[in-house]
Amino acid sequence: MEVRKYITMVEETIMEGGKKVEPPTRKAAAVAVIKNPFSGKYVEKLDELIDIGETLGGILGKKAVEALNILPEQAESYGKAAIVGVDGELEHGAAILHPKLGTPLREAVGGGKAIIPSAKKLGGPGTEIDVPLHYKDAAFVRTHFDAMAVRVPDAPRSDEILVAIVVTDSGRPHPRIGGLKKEEAKKEDGLR
Repeated sequence: MEVRKYITMVEETIMEGGKKVEPPTRKAAAVAVIKNPFSGKYVEKLDELIDIGETLGGILGKKAVEALNILPEQAESYGKAAIVGVDGELEHGAAILHPKLGTPLREAVGGGKAIIPSAKKLGGPGTEIDVPLHYKDAAFVRTHFDAMAVRVPDAPRSDEILVAIVVTDSGRPHPRIGGLKKEEAKKEDGLR
């Protein structure tokens, strides 16, 4: 795996809708910009990218938790995304995100029974992606349905892949649309 750069960003919301958020809600994105080993060519077996996903799941998960300055088990929501440079394929992002990234990410955040929501797209430098989020132990916890926009001005270049992991320490600010709350979640099957 050839990494050009790591980026970590934290978003802290202290005021929403004219009302103070106490405690503030925080999201952290950990991003890796890597060389796409299959850029510009069709390759049948994508095992190298699958293995890169496994490595990045742990690295980026830990970086996001550290950026929030919390213990892994205090992480509440997670999500993942990839932007593949235009000389690559959407399937290259899928290879990184889906087969093996989840296990090391769950270890980095102290568990997680729910599926890790994801997004992927093709794009050039400065392309933005919304990383979808939901509660790590029960996907239907409505207070945690959210996203974080991630953008790196010089990435991905045409032969790169931008990989992003987002972790939060809370749900949305002032949630009030009803539905399942984290305190009510059974956390048995990753759904409710």
